[in-house]
Amino acid sequence: MTTSVLIVGAGPTGLTLGCVLARAGVPVRIIDKSPEFHRASRGKGLNQRSLELLADLGVAEEAAESGIEHIVLRKYRDGVAVADHVAFGDRAPTPDAPYASGLVIPQWRTEEILRGRLASYGVEVEPGCEMTGFTQDERGVTATLADGRRVEAGYLVGCDGGHSPVRKALGVGFEGATEAEECMVIGDVEVDGLDPGFWHQWFDEDGAVMLCPFRGSRHWQLQGAAERDAEGRLAEPSLASFQRLFDRHVRVPGMRPANPTWLSSYRINVRMADRFRVGRVFLAGDAAHVHSIAGGLGMNTGIQDAFNLGWKLALVARGVAGPGLLATYEEERLPVAAWTLKLTDERLRAVREGVMTAGVGTEAVVTDDITTLGVGYGWSSLAWGGKTAGERAPDAPCTEAGTGRPVRLFEVFSGPHFTLLGFGADSAAALAEVSRACGDLVRTCLVDGRGGAADVAGAAATGAGHLELVDSEGHARAAYGGETGRSGLVLIRPDNHIAMSAAADRGAEVVDRLGRLGR
Repeated sequence: MTTSVLIVGAGPTGLTLGCVLARAGVPVRIIDKSPEFHRASRGKGLNQRSLELLADLGVAEEAAESGIEHIVLRKYRDGVAVADHVAFGDRAPTPDAPYASGLVIPQWRTEEILRGRLASYGVEVEPGCEMTGFTQDERGVTATLADGRRVEAGYLVGCDGGHSPVRKALGVGFEGATEAEECMVIGDVEVDGLDPGFWHQWFDEDGAVMLCPFRGSRHWQLQGAAERDAEGRLAEPSLASFQRLFDRHVRVPGMRPANPTWLSSYRINVRMADRFRVGRVFLAGDAAHVHSIAGGLGMNTGIQDAFNLGWKLALVARGVAGPGLLATYEEERLPVAAWTLKLTDERLRAVREGVMTAGVGTEAVVTDDITTLGVGYGWSSLAWGGKTAGERAPDAPCTEAGTGRPVRLFEVFSGPHFTLLGFGADSAAALAEVSRACGDLVRTCLVDGRGGAADVAGAAATGAGHLELVDSEGHARAAYGGETGRSGLVLIRPDNHIAMSAAADRGAEVVDRLGRLGR
């Protein structure tokens, strides 16, 4: 059996990577040793940047239908409600950032949505399929499965969690620290008598309980202080121990957690791989980095790893880019992982200090950083010029020239291609030049280019497509630093980061950069 890319692990990271590759037409297999798909809430939040990437894949609306935006945190002290806080309640969608809030959604549902998108590309996850070893050489990777089958692949990606067998087989270091004892118990339980319009948080001096609701579900995610036995040892989580937490902190007579579908414990583990790649094998998500749950960045960082790696693997696998492009995955994502570990440590300290004050809860983690909208790669070798090179590419509402149909820039960016925005009629010739030379690799988009459209239309006919937009409200120019009446080019990567901005007559430089991509 052969494939271009073999993904080990079918959590959010592996599934996102599979979707990005399959959408680009790259043969991919995704295996997972678990015999069936789990139904645990686990990582229960998609942040604003992850929602943008899921929108690129066409599933953000489906996620929103299953999730809760701007969730209200209700804080209690000594069993009495003392304060409410709306997560990102002071934020509203803006032209450049359409998601004002993250989304509370159980991880099993996020995975189900991504599996559905993967299936739409003709790829099914293979559960109950464990990889027991692999070898690699300059031509590819050969993986051995538990049933003795062998899979030959061009590349292998370990998305197999914090205990990653792929990472261990590579001998990659995973330095960091683990707290000696679990700091919380966690599980999914049914609870009657609570308003599901709130994330209920009881913080007392001697412990805590939190109950987070999920849309359309009777189950809540329970998080609580770990219980100790008579000898002071941490006890295994159980329904009985959850009830004792309720009796101590919730203090509502007759309220009982019931019908648990998941019981677990959590200890803070802060570690990062010292390499994200060895030859043709890559690490992503928890296999590459683990950290505190403060800020809910674990699953989100993995999804964003996958998007970064996915477009690069796709272009290399299709022969459109040289193998040197793959070195930029570690170059870009390893510093982001280090930043994330530091950020989550800081946010955990903020929560631990904050909850000592009555009326303060997990909102203490909330900063602009946890949206990850500000994460960029200004240091990258793929930042090719312009003051915003490497940064996230903003959205903006426009209208289609001729029809007046509303079109957002994110719609233009969506897909496995680069996008070249040309502002003003003077950029039309450059758009035509790039379209002729680069074909399906680039979609061109002329913004406010009345009088220059004819220069592009013929050249774009055989490429990834061409659009002509009107920026009637000036949001696109504001987002990309352009002035009304001035022309210029902005090249957007397939993961919606800015590769370069340049003068309107520098189409040849864009062609040269893309022609030498990874070579």
